[in-house]
Amino acid sequence: MSDSIKDGNTSCVPAGDTDLFRDTPLRFLGYSNELGEAFKALVPRSIYFASYGVAAAYVLSDASHKGGKEFSKCSASTVDNTSPTFSASKAVVDTAIWQGLASVAIPGYFINKVVSTVSIVSQKHLTNPQALRFLPATVGLACIPFIINPIDKLVDHFMDHLFRPQFHKLTSLIHSPTDELD
Repeated sequence: MSDSIKDGNTSCVPAGDTDLFRDTPLRFLGYSNELGEAFKALVPRSIYFASYGVAAAYVLSDASHKGGKEFSKCSASTVDNTSPTFSASKAVVDTAIWQGLASVAIPGYFINKVVSTVSIVSQKHLTNPQALRFLPATVGLACIPFIINPIDKLVDHFMDHLFRPQFHKLTSLIHSPTDELD
């Protein structure tokens, strides 16, 4: 499978381009909900929910960006007989699922469980109120840099071996490359 497909793009977008949302500091916006999870017990509920809003906006921005890039490339391509709208739609779905899993759902769940576990263990073994209050958040935050690459690899594996083959079969049934162009 080509690098461009692994990055959430389809056949019209060349591999090797720097991915604005995955290879730059913008990626950290996708992890804003992990901050919310780490600080959940320390901040107002509105801030916790806002952290998920920022992460969702990041996912939707990346999906939109990839879809727009795919549409532009396919519209300009004379080599491929693929509908630009259909290719862009596939890129949007692929990117939204990849980012939703790798940047929001899996890391958010993991950090939530780490903070919860540290909180339970701390309550049984610590008496210092400051430690009880801040240790779970500190441990949750400390985990974030260590979970990024393993989760990305896990989601890449899932996407490459389970989701994308089935998604390709489904989209091939819905729309073949020989269908009329947009």
